[in-house]
Amino acid sequence: MARKIDYGNLMHRAMRGLIIQVLKDVEANGLPGNHHFFITFDTSHPDAELADWLRERYPEDMTVVMQHWFEGLHVDEGGFSVTLNFGDQPEPLYIPFDAIRTFVDPAVEFGLRFETHDAEDDDEEEDDGAPMAEDAEAEEPAPREAEVVSLDKFRKT
Repeated sequence: MARKIDYGNLMHRAMRGLIIQVLKDVEANGLPGNHHFFITFDTSHPDAELADWLRERYPEDMTVVMQHWFEGLHVDEGGFSVTLNFGDQPEPLYIPFDAIRTFVDPAVEFGLRFETHDAEDDDEEEDDGAPMAEDAEAEEPAPREAEVVSLDKFRKT
């Protein structure tokens, strides 16, 4: 059997490493400027921790926003915990990095999308009306899909 390089898993690990580095910086220094994050995650992940009423309302996935008000951000090797405000009700969450489906910072048009091999994931759109933290502006446009960019675009000829 020929040995192969598993680029898919290597890329996912690198992308998660980037998210970890960004969140650790925010944990230490706060959220700079206009940066804010839309994070969609799998609420059915066995290590995801969220209030029962949120899990019942969003049994598959949920998008949260980290912007003006959040507290208790703590990043560990497996994920991060944060308290967000849902309709004037602070709720602690623990989001495993393996559960993250998209990570978007609209302030700089940056986004990551973690592809899965499930056929139904390829056909679904991420517009489920998931709750946003109270601090998100109501007129905030929905996050754009992350753009896949070919490295050839940046090569010098």
